[in-house]
Amino acid sequence: MIDIKAGALNHLDIWVRCGIPGVSLPLILGSDGSGIVAETGAGVNGFSIGDEVMINPLISCGECDHCAKSHENLCISMGVLGESCDGIFAEKIIINERQLIHKPEFLSFEEAAAFLLVGQTAYQMLIERAKITINNWVLIWGAGSGVGSIAIQIAKAKGARVIAVSSSKEKLDKAAALGADVTVDYNTQDVLKIVKESTNGFGANIVFEHVGQDTWDISMRSLSRGGRVVTCGATTGPKVNLNLTHLFIKQQTVLGSTMGSQASLEGAIGLLRQKKIKPVIDRVFPMYEIRSAHKYLESADQFGKVVVSRQ
Repeated sequence: MIDIKAGALNHLDIWVRCGIPGVSLPLILGSDGSGIVAETGAGVNGFSIGDEVMINPLISCGECDHCAKSHENLCISMGVLGESCDGIFAEKIIINERQLIHKPEFLSFEEAAAFLLVGQTAYQMLIERAKITINNWVLIWGAGSGVGSIAIQIAKAKGARVIAVSSSKEKLDKAAALGADVTVDYNTQDVLKIVKESTNGFGANIVFEHVGQDTWDISMRSLSRGGRVVTCGATTGPKVNLNLTHLFIKQQTVLGSTMGSQASLEGAIGLLRQKKIKPVIDRVFPMYEIRSAHKYLESADQFGKVVVSRQ
């Protein structure tokens, strides 16, 4: 049993609240959380009462072929806390030991809550799926999002060059502070033109997508020969056009990615412990003001994560 200290919001919380086909309501929301072990059951060996922990939102069976190969995000029973079952926005929760990670001492509970979902997701996308290498040009949409702000840092930690796209100078200044080499305001600047100019006409080696149909056309046109588009979401809608002739002639790749494997989880935590990446928090609300936190996330004004705290 975990005494919850903090939780971070994701757009998934908004989508579930508004209604997702196949997800029954009422449901306790919340995927990202941190807290203190309050009680342990029989057979729990890795944690003790009083341990400070982060909660992995990924649910897997631990028994299927995919899980046996440490591809938990391909598990036939894969789910996410706050969508597949009750989540962490509560005072206490009961959870399987394998979903707990010891919280680094240098992180607050709020920072710990803001890290695991976006950390493993971005690591899976860039490292495991897109196979990022030194000096790759990476175009990152939604640089002000939780996953975008972590993606910038992971890309830089691996020696890549980053073109960060967002909606305001304030957000782009923060993206540059995280290491972005080029910043683009999609409201006032031509994203495709700047990508081509920055890469000497070659285009981006990797496009980090999670926006969907509003950005897809530019993503594909921005992609280099042999480039990879990797996507984990479709915030603006899932229906896109794909020119197969361009795809095979330019030998490009479109990759889907969901959450992260155990290897991605450990890889992200490794970079965190080395202090090469860090969770980015925009604002912390008291847990009892979670309605206001939802409204703030929906406003899209934030840079990084929106967190609720019980402390």
